[in-house]
Amino acid sequence: VQLQASGGGLVQPGGSLRLSCAASGSIFSFASMGWYRQAPGKQRELVATITSGGSTSYVDSVKGRFTISRRYAVNTVYLQMNSLKPEDTAVYYCYLIRRRGDPPDYWGQGTQVTVSS
Repeated sequence: VQLQASGGGLVQPGGSLRLSCAASGSIFSFASMGWYRQAPGKQRELVATITSGGSTSYVDSVKGRFTISRRYAVNTVYLQMNSLKPEDTAVYYCYLIRRRGDPPDYWGQGTQVTVSS
């Protein structure tokens, strides 16, 4: 499986972006997918996850602003990011986990999100 991340860019504080993570094959049977991010000089941070059952989870700093979703028909997971803040600036990476409890099996190539006026 290959993951292709897209949708990053430069946005002003308070703006919105939608990231997409398209898989080369069906995502129906996999345990979970989601997004990490890594800002310069900081550790990688798990941002959002969606499980095969549709459960979602978020890091506290993005709750109420970010929404993760998926469309099986196009094998794609999305991250809708609203009310963006400068501290959201990072490279965002999508991932896929085949079996629950395992570390990520596949990674996307990363997409840069920059929030600045």
